[in-house]
Amino acid sequence: MEDTIVDDLFDKLPDEILACIVSFLPNEFALETSLISTRWRFLWNQVVVRYGAIEDVSVGVAQFLACFEELDPLKHPRKLQFHFDKSNALFATISTNSKLLLEFSTEKSENERRYELKFKLNKDHITHQIVAPSFLVKTLYLKSVSYLTSEVAFSIVSNLDHLQNLTIVECSGLQSLFIESESKLKKLTILDCLHLKSLHLRTSKLKSFRFRGPLPRIWPESHFNLTDGMLDFRLGPKCSDFKSEDFNITLLTIKNSQFLTLCEWTFEEMIWPSISLSRWNFIFYKLRELWWIDNYKDQNNIDALVSFLKLCPALEQLFIQIDPTSYSTTRSKSCLIQANKYTELEHLKVIKFIGFTSQVNEISVAKSVIQLVKGKPPRIETSDGSYLDME
Repeated sequence: MEDTIVDDLFDKLPDEILACIVSFLPNEFALETSLISTRWRFLWNQVVVRYGAIEDVSVGVAQFLACFEELDPLKHPRKLQFHFDKSNALFATISTNSKLLLEFSTEKSENERRYELKFKLNKDHITHQIVAPSFLVKTLYLKSVSYLTSEVAFSIVSNLDHLQNLTIVECSGLQSLFIESESKLKKLTILDCLHLKSLHLRTSKLKSFRFRGPLPRIWPESHFNLTDGMLDFRLGPKCSDFKSEDFNITLLTIKNSQFLTLCEWTFEEMIWPSISLSRWNFIFYKLRELWWIDNYKDQNNIDALVSFLKLCPALEQLFIQIDPTSYSTTRSKSCLIQANKYTELEHLKVIKFIGFTSQVNEISVAKSVIQLVKGKPPRIETSDGSYLDME
């Protein structure tokens, strides 16, 4: 009965009062009010619709951000649709905790023009500022930029002077990307930009780098130390003439990672040739969580995984994902185990299998891994959610 009375009370309040109530909530809880009812959802989903030329999009976004008040998130709409050049549009959404989502919708063509992007972030002096925003964007999700909208994306992103987290997704035609951030950019994610061949990073404070797509030529100009590295190169190398030495600078940036995603072929072709010839022991001393992607084409050969685990004395959690479509190297694996110094896994607590179709194969892999474990065997979860008892 009391709940009904409260619901009736809220139903009778005007939208302005409801918006005022939300303004008193912490950011992380404010958006949850959209789940209360259809009316609350409507308040959060109001959209500003604008029309203009492509040259007007940057100004439209700047004005949209200038109107928004983070402490009163329902005072102005959080969503913008800017329609330009007949059938093209930009969809912008402001989320809580200083997040901005930008998604371009443009006509697709089979022969998408290639282009490059250069983002120079967190500069002290911005001379091209259009409208001073009251909403400071710290996290940006940028999706579906094309050659047509690349200049618009450059203009918008260059004005986000407080950006700390940047995600770039499904940018068709993006061939070369340069990102410079001298102070504030901490997290960079690049997903499914399938034409990307060159990635140049001048980002000395970067702590998280997550990449999914074909391996481009990566040039991390500053020797930053990543805490979190996702190198999901299961689609293989983008350039056919890629050599292991081309990967050495990237290898140094992931050396001190605590969380790492790695493909079997990347270790075999890009990492192992370099560290096997080095005169010092190359160890991932801080690695606690490993996501290993393997095509498992040769079901009796997991030498690459075993060899890599010998480099990870602090490992606590191991996730092994099987993807039969993942790129496979033609390099001989016979020398992997033999040349590697033996390291025991004293801290491994969990092994999780993902994508296996046979528990027999899971048991076979588990036995090979457990040979490296010192002390109590880890908990082993199979692909179907059950557990293996290896004691």
